[in-house]
Amino acid sequence: MKFAVIQFPGSNCDLDMLHAIRDSLGEEAEYVWHAETSLAGFDAVLLPGGFSYGDYLRTGAIAKFSSIMPEVLRFAEMGKPVLGVCNGFQILTEIGLLPGALIRNNNLHFICKTVPLRVANADTMFTKLYEEGEIIQVPVAHGEGNYYCDDETLLKLKDNNQIVFTYDSVNPNGSRADIAGIVNERGNVLGMMPHPERAVEEIIGGTDGLRLFESVVKAWKEERVNA
Repeated sequence: MKFAVIQFPGSNCDLDMLHAIRDSLGEEAEYVWHAETSLAGFDAVLLPGGFSYGDYLRTGAIAKFSSIMPEVLRFAEMGKPVLGVCNGFQILTEIGLLPGALIRNNNLHFICKTVPLRVANADTMFTKLYEEGEIIQVPVAHGEGNYYCDDETLLKLKDNNQIVFTYDSVNPNGSRADIAGIVNERGNVLGMMPHPERAVEEIIGGTDGLRLFESVVKAWKEERVNA
């Protein structure tokens, strides 16, 4: 399976993502510069964390107009997996692949620590190898990770089982309904603030994030077998 790691000016988690896929997962991965216009040959797209375009105007607002974005949208429409982590999640909301928005943490401070997450939906291509309700440990590192949506959107997210991860016991940023990650209605686009790519090796604190990437590979292989 081949993953595209989209790079923007200001990306700083792209190397972490590439390392997680190549070295921990054992799959192919390549950088794709934001000015490119094709994702031909790739099976999954990863939008890494960082500060795309310096977070000017609003997080993800300028990245929305990158040349690669129409291809990311087409990729998602084809049902292929798209994962946006941290700034990548912010970008996914900006381009309309996911509802809601990410705003400043309620304490107005940058937060960097490992937090407990609850797997709220283990029936997605990203969570197949987790147990429903399982508590996992994944790092967060953000200043604008406070997920917000209106009442109607929140009800829709709950009704469609689109809330995939929630913060357990302590909400670090004030996000609505303790939301840490959501998928689109089709289930092939996941946005999350915590960094699974930073939880793939015991030497750096644990491997709870690795199963997310392994789940994607498993779903991809199953689809090919059933095609």
